[in-house]
Amino acid sequence: MGIDSQFYVNRGHILGAMKRRTWFLAIFVAMVAALIALAQSPVKRPAITGVAHVALKANDADAAVKFYGQDLGFQQLTPLQFKVNDHQYIVITRETLTDADDRLSHIAFETANAKQLRDYLASKGVKAPASVGPDQDGNVSFFITDPEGHQVEFVEYRKGSRQSRQFGKFFGDTRISERIIHAGFLVSDRAAEDALYKDVLGFDVMWHGGKTETSDDWIDMRVPDGDDWLEYMCYVKNPSAKTRGVMNHLALGPSSVETAYNRLLERGATPAEKPKIGRDGKWQLNLYDADLTRAELMEPKPVQTPCCSAFRSR
Repeated sequence: MGIDSQFYVNRGHILGAMKRRTWFLAIFVAMVAALIALAQSPVKRPAITGVAHVALKANDADAAVKFYGQDLGFQQLTPLQFKVNDHQYIVITRETLTDADDRLSHIAFETANAKQLRDYLASKGVKAPASVGPDQDGNVSFFITDPEGHQVEFVEYRKGSRQSRQFGKFFGDTRISERIIHAGFLVSDRAAEDALYKDVLGFDVMWHGGKTETSDDWIDMRVPDGDDWLEYMCYVKNPSAKTRGVMNHLALGPSSVETAYNRLLERGATPAEKPKIGRDGKWQLNLYDADLTRAELMEPKPVQTPCCSAFRSR
């Protein structure tokens, strides 16, 4: 092979190598661009499907066990954890409380993906933990503090957790209700709460009303991907221990409040009130545990036209 021929062979090898390097470089640049775009794309909020549990503080845990276990008829998954259904619980913690202390520890909502929800909240500027991991029950969960100082937990039920191992179990015909339909707490700044629950988390107003036709004392904020709701109990100044117990509450949804009332009487319970139709047009019965926390029985649907605003169904 002559010099000129060798030159063209080498030149061809060099050009081929350059083309391959250019091709690999183009692929690398494209991959980096794709990763950057992915990192910059907004995080989607995963589903928030309903109330997972309501955690309450109790001075008298024995009395709480009697109330939630015997009077309301819920079986105990643990000594202080009462099962309403496979996805909903009432949790009691023993505390030494004064009249100035809230009895509501926190409200938990179920989500389809706790890690993604944490990332979503962080992307919206909500203070959230740096990471999420298994909790003491074996689920994935994390807490945030809302603008009013309420502790809010988000739970993703995982296979193998304490709750999932008991799916389909710990049910009986003693349950006064098969569902927690809402939980509520005191709110003094609705706009601040809306900035989190409505604007970021996607809760929407299902009904609002008050003691008069023009007041908004109660605002029902439905979860974005289910039928349960969070109730703002608004504008109560300097509440007493009893008032806080009324406002920071949970609500169970029996199909018939009258039937539930009669079952309570048969069990020897002595409700302080009788069933009535509330301002939202629903039958309700207010019950109180030994620490003054209200456990409201409320039929899920109104039987009369609600006051103040229309009831928004899905």
